[in-house]
Amino acid sequence: MTDRPPLPPFDLESATTKVQAAEDAWNTRDPVKVAGAYTADSVWRNRDQFITGRDAIIEFLTGKWQRELDYALRKSLWGFRQNRIAVRFQYESHDPAGHWWRSYGNELWEFDEHGFMRRREASINDVAIDEGERRIFGPRPADEHGRDFPIH
Repeated sequence: MTDRPPLPPFDLESATTKVQAAEDAWNTRDPVKVAGAYTADSVWRNRDQFITGRDAIIEFLTGKWQRELDYALRKSLWGFRQNRIAVRFQYESHDPAGHWWRSYGNELWEFDEHGFMRRREASINDVAIDEGERRIFGPRPADEHGRDFPIH
């Protein structure tokens, strides 16, 4: 098995790098690319769904990005310890009818010794917004990496 650095145990720099890498991958909206960061038997809780394995992750993400159009995400490191990282995030998207949403959430991540995520638990709340209230436009520019993104 190939390693996916940075590897646990995490320090501030490696945890921050891992969070930014996840944000960058999810902003591609490429289910196969995103799923490549997870173990083959990764277990997820996403809202009220329970998902196991890369194939199920790819299926889930494919459907997600068919419903959540023009998806753009920001993640922030919340905490870390050994092989675990906690993040908070916000993303914006619109549904096929053109209604915009900002989704706020928290994730708990657990990694194997090779740096692949074996467990992901996500709690997410959606808030309807007007298009004029958008604050997230595409992937984060490199000069903003590592900066916290305000909740408001």
